[in-house]
Amino acid sequence: MATETDDRVYYVISDLHIGGDEQLEDVEFLDELLEFLERLEETDENAELIINGDAFGLWEFTTVEGIEKFEVLERTYPTLFEQFRATGENVPITLLPGNHDHELAAYDEYVERFAEYNVELVQDRWISREIGDQAIHFEHGHQHDANNRIEDWGNPHATPLGYYYNTLVTSRAGQLSDRGRYNWMKDVQAVTPTERMPVWLLSKYFYREMNPLLRYSMFPFLLLFNISVILAVLAGLDLAGIWSMPVDRTEAFLGQFGAAGTAAWFFLALNVTVGGLLTLVGIPLYFIRRDIRKTVDRFGVFETELTVDPQQPYESAAREIFSEQPGTTIFCYGHTHRPGVREVDGGLLVNTGTWLKRLHRRDGIIGLLPPVFYPSYQLPAVRISADSEGVAVEYERMAKPSPASEELTRTERFFTVGREPEPDLPDRHVVEPPREKQVAEATD
Repeated sequence: MATETDDRVYYVISDLHIGGDEQLEDVEFLDELLEFLERLEETDENAELIINGDAFGLWEFTTVEGIEKFEVLERTYPTLFEQFRATGENVPITLLPGNHDHELAAYDEYVERFAEYNVELVQDRWISREIGDQAIHFEHGHQHDANNRIEDWGNPHATPLGYYYNTLVTSRAGQLSDRGRYNWMKDVQAVTPTERMPVWLLSKYFYREMNPLLRYSMFPFLLLFNISVILAVLAGLDLAGIWSMPVDRTEAFLGQFGAAGTAAWFFLALNVTVGGLLTLVGIPLYFIRRDIRKTVDRFGVFETELTVDPQQPYESAAREIFSEQPGTTIFCYGHTHRPGVREVDGGLLVNTGTWLKRLHRRDGIIGLLPPVFYPSYQLPAVRISADSEGVAVEYERMAKPSPASEELTRTERFFTVGREPEPDLPDRHVVEPPREKQVAEATD
């Protein structure tokens, strides 16, 4: 006989990061989120919406404390909260705390205030849901990240390393973003992994903030750097009297073009000089940097990295859950912003991704130009439902065009022509019932 959970459908989203200081309050996917919630408001499915952590950026509020942050959210996004209320009348909405909104687990007032909008805030680390004979484990995932783990769960004053990064870096970026030539610093939350931050800042400075005359005057040297290094070596061989043929032939060839050839020769010589100097300086700096890194590693100054491994800790956690709870076959989490599905010990590890902008690094093909960070949206919702062979896990993508045409300069778009990212979401997976259950049914 079919149980009540056989026809249950779970929709799971996470890492919305709604709210924060100044420019961080801009939610670029708000229309798509409202459309998604409106769809659930009208659905006939026996559905539940689970918001699996980091729905809100409470760490990014630095001017208000405690329950006051809810009042700011309520005042800033009235349409969203009213849509929560309307959707929650048709399908249950369950909200789990993440690391950015861990304060949701610290104040009971949040439970009462969200309940007014038909959102059930569960202040636990994780929850479990069933579909037929299988169970799904939901948690945000930050408890497996040493930099964001909350040791004293529910303590409003918990401050892991990630807290300081977001209050000092992310929130500050939100306060300063509109001072730039383009409002780009608010995208700081989309920079993952975090060690890419210096490179991203260099890239945006070069393509967005640098004086255009200075930038375009540097282009020839940066574009032709690789060639200049080769030419510098050839010029050195000529000066040493070892091999003069390349220089003689180049000089003879350019001499055919008169003043234009002379100008080209002068530019080439200048480029070679710059490239040679940079190479001479760069070689000893490389070895010094390498030696410093070895010394730092030997003394163990940095015992942990800022960025957690996006796979290994969660695979280990899933194996533990699947072992301790044989009926649990799906481990669903977020936190890393990387949507993905991975089979682990007969179960499925599912990451729900993020609704924030994704930034795809595209390194220069030649020269020393800074990489371009190409923006796109995925806006994934994971749908988990019963299937004739078990439990089906599939991703739905809310349509939203790439903002590249508005956010990238002409130069950035030129250097990424033909290399635009095409991010895909995982294919549909079906998780079969636990092996013990299949054996028992076959015996019966």
